[in-house]
Parts: sequence; structure tokens; C-alpha cells
Amino acid sequence: MKSCYSKNIALVLGACLTVPVIVGCEPAGCKSRFTRDNDTSSEYLMRLGHPMAPGDIVTLGYEKFKEILEKKSNGRIQVQLYASAILGSDRVTMEATQKGILEMASSSSPNMANFGRFFMAFDLPYITKPEHQQNLYNALDNGELGTYLRRECGKVNLLPIMWSEFGYRNMASTEKPFTNAASFENVKVRTTDSPVEIAVAGALKMSATPIAWGETYTALQQGTVDAEGNTYSLLNSAKHGEVLKFFTNSEHNYSMHILMMNKEYYDSLPADIQNFVTESGKEAVAYQRSIAAEVEEASKQEFLAQGIKIYTMTAEEKQEMIDLTRPVWDQFATVIPQDLVRLIQETQH
Repeated sequence: MKSCYSKNIALVLGACLTVPVIVGCEPAGCKSRFTRDNDTSSEYLMRLGHPMAPGDIVTLGYEKFKEILEKKSNGRIQVQLYASAILGSDRVTMEATQKGILEMASSSSPNMANFGRFFMAFDLPYITKPEHQQNLYNALDNGELGTYLRRECGKVNLLPIMWSEFGYRNMASTEKPFTNAASFENVKVRTTDSPVEIAVAGALKMSATPIAWGETYTALQQGTVDAEGNTYSLLNSAKHGEVLKFFTNSEHNYSMHILMMNKEYYDSLPADIQNFVTESGKEAVAYQRSIAAEVEEASKQEFLAQGIKIYTMTAEEKQEMIDLTRPVWDQFATVIPQDLVRLIQETQH
């Protein structure tokens, strides 16, 4: 594990032009200025590593963030995007950001469990429902829920910039259709490292195999796993429709892709630059969420056009899923902060 991590961090360093260095202080307040040896056209270089493919809903949001931030700063800030896990997995790029090797990274909320156990609250099965999505957004952006999460992230030197819409995960298979809870039994399923996600698979009597996102396509292709749970848009943009044959609308948990900035770096920035970053994040995530449903539906239609079968569970079949996986809540009751669970539940009415 250690050698693999070192290799990926070396990739981060090698792929980027140079690490920003402090080149001097302005007389007024001695503010730090960041630049690069080979490009002095902008004062601040902000590099963003994430695993999502071109055209994905999350990628579109970060492209909009780059566009808005560079425009707001009148060229003082340059954002470099590194998509498709080119710098490594969610965990690798987030660790690099935490350590100050990168300025920004994006991770799915399940993979954020590596940085704070409190993030596992979002992995609890059926803790949120699509019909209450706007309430969740409001609480994240302007409510106590967002305040709680920002405080906890700050403890590990990370600052949330965008709570990007990722969507509800649906089970997909290369081998057989999932039509009820019993059909999941003994299926080898890819999961993230989230202990809750692994436990949910166990509650459905599936065989869970944690696999990094960038390796999942090959794992499905080679039969290492037979199934995965994810959004239509992500699986479509990542070309998983080439190996998947069946979907079911399980909607068993909601995920976000969270854009984080190194907190120490953010705190070192002048107030106007900080404002540019936070305001650009707000505008970009509003745009990203506004197109999410359209992109998700278009991806679903593309799968149908490819001949992939999508099964719609009845209310009774979905309730069986809810009942079977509910014990997972009790399993993690002493691990996940219950005040956070309460804050999330308060958005669901």
C-alpha cells in the first residue's frame, strides 16, 4: 500500500508543471503571492484533480468553476483541471490536497470516509430521497448541516468549495437482472472503501470488493466483479455501458462529489481572492445542479438505446430493500455522529 501511494504521489508531482512557490511579499500586509517558474501571466495557480470523465455532470461543474473563477479574477487566477483520475484516485488526490501538494481535489462522498468517519452518514441506505433534494441543497449551502461539515473538514485541513450533485446510485450488472432483494444474493459487487457501503452489500448478501474507480471498468470486463452501484451519468460518461447489461432503479444511497481546497492555502490567500473562490463555487454548483437531472435522464436513455435493460422496482420491492438494509444504521450508530444523522434527516420532509 505504501509503495502504491508513493507512486501515485510521484505521478501527481510529475504531471503538474511545478508546485507553486512563494515568490515574495507585498508591502501592504505582506501577502503571499503564488506563481510558477514557466508562466507568470497569473498570480495564482490552482490545480484541481478529480476522477470524472469528460462530459460527466461533475466534470461540467468544474469546467464552469474554472470559467467563472478566471473571469471573476480578471486573469489573476488560473485553474488547471486534471480529470479522469490522471493524477490518481479520489483518495490519492485528496491526500495530496490535504498535504498541500495540490490546491484542490474532488472526491465522492463515500471515499471521503477515509478523511472523516462523519461522511459515512451519507452512505446510510435510503437516508435521503430524491423528492427532498432541494431541502438537502439548502441545508448544505446555507444551513446548520453545511456549517457542521465545514467545521469537521477544517479539522483535517480541508475546506469544501462545491457540494457537487452526483446523484442516486442504481445497481447495475454484467450478468443478470436485479428484480428484487433476493436477486442480489451471491453477486460480486464493486464498492468504494466506505465501510457502510460494504455493510449494505453484506445486508443484501452480496460479496463486496472495494475497487478504485479507475480500475472498475477492467474489473467488470474481466469478471473480478459482476456488479456495481452508481449513477447513470457517471457510468455512461465512463463507457461502462460497454460491459454492463442490466440496471435496476435501487436508488439505495445518494452521493456527492465534493470539491475541497487545502485549508491552509485558502487561509493564506488575500480576502478578495478567497471571495472569488467561494463565490465561483456557489455559482458553479448552482449551474451544475440545474443541469444534473437532464444529464442523468439523457444517460439513462443512451443505455436503453444500447439495448441495456432497466428494471423499475415496485414500491413493495423497494421497501424490501429498505427493510433489509436498515440494520446497517444500527451497526454504525456508535461510529457515525448521531447529531449529523439528525441534521440530514431533518432535510427529508
